[in-house]
Amino acid sequence: MRESQLERRLVREVERIGGIAPKWVSPGNNGVPDRIVILPGGRTLYVEMKAPGKQLEPLQAHWARKLLGMGHRHYKIDSDEDIDRFIDEVRT
Repeated sequence: MRESQLERRLVREVERIGGIAPKWVSPGNNGVPDRIVILPGGRTLYVEMKAPGKQLEPLQAHWARKLLGMGHRHYKIDSDEDIDRFIDEVRT
């Protein structure tokens, strides 16, 4: 499955549980996560989408560490199973 297909599915599943998942583009800040997931109740999460089996690039890993170090939740998703686990986790 392609990364773009996974990304479309993630957006649909987030919307299904009442959230939104806009694309995040931040000029001058290469490596920011692909999506900001905004959920009811004031919850905001960061998601990096990858093709199946692909790892984070160095700048992406830097942003993941930075966000996690500041107390934010960051997810790398590269499969349908990851999407299912993500939705199950954030729904509760």
